Amino acid sequence: MRLGQIKFESKVTAALFEGPLARPVPGYSLVELIRKAETESVAVTKLAAEMASHHPEPAVPVLPINPPEVWACGCTYVGSNGRCQAHPAEAPDFHERAFQQARPELFFKGTARICVGPGQPIGIRFDSSFTVPEPELALVLGRKGRILGYTLGNDVTARDLERENPLYRPQAKTYSGSCALGPLIVTADELPDPYQLVLTCSITRNGAPRFSGTFSTAGLRRTLDVLVEYALRANPLPAGSVLLTGTGIAVTEEAALAAGDLVSIAIPQIGELSNPAAIVQ
Repeated sequence: MRLGQIKFESKVTAALFEGPLARPVPGYSLVELIRKAETESVAVTKLAAEMASHHPEPAVPVLPINPPEVWACGCTYVGSNGRCQAHPAEAPDFHERAFQQARPELFFKGTARICVGPGQPIGIRFDSSFTVPEPELALVLGRKGRILGYTLGNDVTARDLERENPLYRPQAKTYSGSCALGPLIVTADELPDPYQLVLTCSITRNGAPRFSGTFSTAGLRRTLDVLVEYALRANPLPAGSVLLTGTGIAVTEEAALAAGDLVSIAIPQIGELSNPAAIVQ
């Protein structure tokens, strides 16, 4: 099943997507629908099918979920040299040390306040000259960390702030427009093998290519269940939270984002998430 949200009767509303059409679930956001399913001990897919309108209509997907919390993993992909794939130039720094340990790197990315959906601008901090996209597989979690579904995530990062001082990492990671999600959520029953997904990322400027990269979730060093288990240690996440699982590419400084650039991330089984970039104050 493909779930997400649309604008329906002037409200952001949960919806069940069927190709280019959507069946709204009136009166519920997707987080509210997930919480209702958890309370009633029923699968969210079953509840969505029962509560959705019987009249599908053309609709444009918006931010697929307004997560109460977004957490993110780093240093999760293995490069050809056995080291952290996304930070080869920085090894052996704190990234590489986290990569080699059993405990994964995890950090609080933010809340729905910093999230944007398909077509909305991702943010470039006005005080950063090297901001990059980080394409990632994103997990939508239910109660006790159960993986309800998958979507695309963009962990936008001010890389120059992060490199200047590890203590600047929260500023490099959490600000307006620093997390894009979408376009839809594919439920876990429809994606039984999340370890054979190919992610692509491209940056274009005025229609001309600036960067392209590809990686596969087969390169994950830790399983998704391990990442979720660590995220929940002494930290019970509310249902509807999102966990970004890390990236397997490193965007070069020559391709640093500028206002007006278009970033497109895709997984064939999920779809494509495209966002323009804009300066945020």
